[in-house]
Amino acid sequence: MEFIGRVLDGSYAWDLGDLLRRGDDEIRIPQDEKVRHLQKVDILADCTKKQLKAVAAISRVIEVPAGTTLTRAGEAGEEFFFILDGAASVDVTRRKRVKLGPGEFFGEMSLLDGEPRSATVRAESDMRLLVILRRNFQTLLSEVPELTRTILVVLSRRLRDLERALNA
Repeated sequence: MEFIGRVLDGSYAWDLGDLLRRGDDEIRIPQDEKVRHLQKVDILADCTKKQLKAVAAISRVIEVPAGTTLTRAGEAGEEFFFILDGAASVDVTRRKRVKLGPGEFFGEMSLLDGEPRSATVRAESDMRLLVILRRNFQTLLSEVPELTRTILVVLSRRLRDLERALNA
């Protein structure tokens, strides 16, 4: 009984990796609702409805308790997270902390490069998340090459905007 209480109050470490590997805890939501959320993700902004449906098909909705560490700075990035419900805190530096809530997302660059995380993100409250695993996304990019082209155009535009801002 003590173990269950510790899991529920967040004093026992929740294994996010284990949760993502298992499929039995997945929360079902309509595909159209997933597409609606994915349209808000900047790297997917120019995707067609068909492309977004393909991305939605590989996404899962999970619930995590408050206190769950979703990402750790310096660790490889293997997932993208879109917040459906709840709040998270992002430790960008020792002195800078940012709050994220419903409709916000993080880890989108990890879908593409798998590089180490630049921040630690923890669930501040119980959360419901739309999650895409990098390995599934990479497979999708191979199967749907036009999706790769669409994302490259968006990334190129972001890079040009950044260059303009730096030169201004």
